[in-house]
Amino acid sequence: METINLSITGMTCGNCVKHVEKALKGVAGVTGVEVDLAAGAARVVGDFSKGTAALLDVLNEEGYPAQVKK
Repeated sequence: METINLSITGMTCGNCVKHVEKALKGVAGVTGVEVDLAAGAARVVGDFSKGTAALLDVLNEEGYPAQVKK
């Protein structure tokens, strides 16, 4: 298991948080998601042996551009 921290733009309300959580939980390998609206961030736990592109792609498709925090 690995933890990835994402910086997410475009979240403005609780509904946005729900959309982001649902999108991330739908990515293969994800086992846990915590979204922080105030920080504009998410912590994603899972198996990311194939990389993090799927996480970023699904959020971009939903209208929430994201990047991996270093």
